[in-house]
Amino acid sequence: MVVVSGSFSLSGLRLLLLAVIGWGLAFTSSFAGTLDDYVVSLDAGSIMPGADHIGEEQTTDHLVPVYSGSNQLGYIFLNSDWANSVGYSGKPIDILVGISMQGVITGARLVAHKEPIVLVGIPESKITDYIAGYTGFNIAEYARSEELDALPDDIVSGATVTIMVIDDSIRRSAIKVARTLGLGGLAQPGGKGDKFAVDMSQDGQASWDELLGDGSVRRLSLSHGDVAQAFEGTDDRGQGKGSGNDQARIAADGPFIDLYTALVSIPMIGHNLLGDAEYANLQKVLKPGQQALLVAANGEYSFKGSGYVRGGVFDRIQVIQGDNSVRFRDKHHKRLGEIAAEGAPRFREVALFVIPEEVPFDPTVPWHLQLLVQRQLGALEKAFTTFGVDYAPPVKYLRKIDVATAAPDNVSEKANEVGAQKSGTDTQNRDALWKRIWTNRIVDIVILSCAILLLTGLFFFQDWFVRRRKLTQRIRTGFLIFTVVWIGYYANAQLSVVNVLTVANSFGSGFDWSYFLMDPLIFMLWFAVAASLIFWGRGAYCGWLCPFGALQELLNKLAKQLRIPQIAVPFGLHQRLWPIKYIAFLVLFGISFHAFDQAEHLAEIEPFKTAIILSFMRDWPFVLFAVLLLVAGLFIERFYCRYLCPLGAALAIPGRIRVNDWLKRYRDCGSPCHRCANECMVQAIHPDGHIDPNECLYCLHCQELYYDDQNCPVMIQKLARFERRMALQSGSKTSRPQTKTETTSHSKPSSASCGSGGCGASCSNPKSSDGNNGASNQL
Repeated sequence: MVVVSGSFSLSGLRLLLLAVIGWGLAFTSSFAGTLDDYVVSLDAGSIMPGADHIGEEQTTDHLVPVYSGSNQLGYIFLNSDWANSVGYSGKPIDILVGISMQGVITGARLVAHKEPIVLVGIPESKITDYIAGYTGFNIAEYARSEELDALPDDIVSGATVTIMVIDDSIRRSAIKVARTLGLGGLAQPGGKGDKFAVDMSQDGQASWDELLGDGSVRRLSLSHGDVAQAFEGTDDRGQGKGSGNDQARIAADGPFIDLYTALVSIPMIGHNLLGDAEYANLQKVLKPGQQALLVAANGEYSFKGSGYVRGGVFDRIQVIQGDNSVRFRDKHHKRLGEIAAEGAPRFREVALFVIPEEVPFDPTVPWHLQLLVQRQLGALEKAFTTFGVDYAPPVKYLRKIDVATAAPDNVSEKANEVGAQKSGTDTQNRDALWKRIWTNRIVDIVILSCAILLLTGLFFFQDWFVRRRKLTQRIRTGFLIFTVVWIGYYANAQLSVVNVLTVANSFGSGFDWSYFLMDPLIFMLWFAVAASLIFWGRGAYCGWLCPFGALQELLNKLAKQLRIPQIAVPFGLHQRLWPIKYIAFLVLFGISFHAFDQAEHLAEIEPFKTAIILSFMRDWPFVLFAVLLLVAGLFIERFYCRYLCPLGAALAIPGRIRVNDWLKRYRDCGSPCHRCANECMVQAIHPDGHIDPNECLYCLHCQELYYDDQNCPVMIQKLARFERRMALQSGSKTSRPQTKTETTSHSKPSSASCGSGGCGASCSNPKSSDGNNGASNQL
C-alpha cells in the first residue's frame, strides 16, 4: 500500500515539476561550449608549439590569434563554428584546431563530445590519437589539390561515422579559415559574376526518361567489377559477400548498385518525381530557402545501410557543396514507396532527404553525392572507398539575377530570396493543390469516414449497444485493432500535441486553413475531435482513435489473459499524479510561443513518433522510453494516458464545454455501491460516484454495468421488484401469504448479489432511481 502524505499538495507537485523542467532546460542550454569557454584556460603551446600567450582580441569572428611574444604565429578556432560536426549522438564534436600563418595545422584537441564511442568498446585514446595525427597537415596545399573528397587514411573500425565526421569537419573548417584569412596564399573561391536563383514558376508534366535525359535526375551505376577494381591492393582476407573470392557468384546476381538522385525542391522536378500529394507534404516541412533531394537505388548494396537504425545516422552517403558537407540523420529522412513520374522503374530503396536548415546550401550551385562503400577484411577490420555522382541543376530551371540591383552576396541571402519566391508561388497554387491531394487519397478518406461514422453511431445509440455486452466488446476490440494497424501504422495519422501548438501559434502569425488541409486524414481526425469535444469530451479520440492509446489497451488485455498482476493505484495517489500531464502541456504551450523548435524537442515526452510513426526505428533512448511506457501499461492500464499525455490534457481542457451528459448514473453509485469505480480502467469515477469527464476515455464499461442485471446491485434489486410485482399480479388473494414467502426468497439473493458484486456495501435502499433527470429504468 502506497501512502501519500496529506501535506503533499498539488501546488507542491507543480513547483517540483517546474523546478525539474527548469533544471533540465538549464542543463541543456549550458551543454554547448563556445570558443571563449574552451580557450580561457588553454595552454597555447599545446595547440601551437612555441606560442606563449593568446591574444586579447574579441572572438566575434570565431577566431583567436596566438602569439610568441609580439610575433603572431597563427589562430585557434573551433571546428563546429565553421563546419558541420554533428555525429551519432546528434551533438557537435568540438575540436580546437590551431593553424599557422602559412596554412598548416599545428595541433588539434578534442574538447567536448557526446559520441557513444565507449559503448562499443573503443577507447577514447584511439580517437584523440587520430586527431593528433593532423599536426603538420598543410591545409593550403590540400585545398589546391584534387583530393578534397578523399577518405581519411585510417578509419577506426567500429567508429566509422565518428571518424569521418571528425576528419571532414577538421579539414573543411580549416579550409574555410585559411580562405577567409588568406593563409598560405589561399583566397575566397568565386568572385563577381552572374547570379542565379531557382525559377519557382516553372512547373509541368515530364516523364522519367525526360527528367533523366535533361539532367534533372543524375545516375551512378556500379558493377561488382568496378568495386573490386577500387579495392585492388587491399588485404583480401574477406570471405563474405563482396570479397574478391566470390566475385563470379555475385556478378550473376545483378549490379552492385544503380543509384539516382535529384533536387526535388525544384518544383518541376519535385512535382513529377514525388507526385502532388508527397510534394505538398514536402512543402509543409521545408522552411524558406531549405532544400530537399531524392535518392533511389536498385542493386545489392544499400545506400542507407543499417547505421541509421542503430544510431540515427546515414553513414553511407553525404552531400558535398564547396567547403560544406551534409550528413543526414533519421529526422531528415522519409522513406518513399515509389517514384511517381511516368515510366519510372520500381526501386528497392527510395528516400527523401531534407538538407538541415542550419547548413548553407545553394540550389543553383553544383553539388556532389558521395557514396561510401565498405569491404570486410576480417572479423573487426574493414576497408573503405568512395564513389560519387555530380549534380548540377539544369539551366532551364534557373533565372539570372541583376547583380547591380538584387544580387545576394551570400548563400543565405539567396536562399531567403528563393524561399520568398517559393512562398508566393505556394500561396497562389495551394487551394488547387490540397483539392488534388484529397482526390488522390479518396480511398483512405472513405475508409476513415466510415470508421468515424461507425463510432458516432455507437455513441448516439449507446443505450442499445451497451445492453448487448458481447457485441459492444467485440466492436471495441475490433475498432482498437483498426486504430493501431490502419490509422497508426498504415496511415501514420497519429495526432500530436505539436499539432495543437502549431494551430495556437498560427493564429498569431496569420491563420490559413489551406495548410491544414494538405493532410486529409489528419484534418479529418482533428475535425472529428473538435466535434466530439462538444458531445463527449476527450474520450472519443483518446479512448478510440489514438493509435498509441489503443496499443496500450490491447497490450494490457493480453497481459490480463497471461495473468500479469495489475496494480491498483490508490485514489489519493492517482489524484496527485494526473495533474502532471496538464503541467506538461502548459509548459510546452508557453515555450512554443518563445521557441517553437525547443517545444518540438520537449514534445518527445510523447512516444507517438517513436512507437507509431517510425515503428521504433530511432535512437535507443527514444525506443527505451516508449518501451518503458508500454511495459508500465501492462501493470497499470493506460498508464501514459492517465498521467503523462500532454495531448490528452490539451483535449480535456476544452472538453468541459460539452453540451450533454451521456453517461448515466444511479443515486446509489458511490454510496453505497463502488463497482463501476473499481472496474474503471483509468479510475475516472470518483469514490462519491460521479464521473470526471476530463479523465474519462468513454470506453462505455460503466454503461454496460448500468444495464447489467447480473452484476449491478441496483439492477438486481429492480429485477427482484419486477418479479415480485409479476408474482403478485398473477397470484390469487388466497395465495397472498405464499407470495410473501416467494417475495422474501427473491429479496435474499438480491441482497447477497449486492454484497458479492464488488460494490463494497449493502444496497439497503430499494427505491433507487435513475440519476438522469428522474428518468426511470423500466424493464
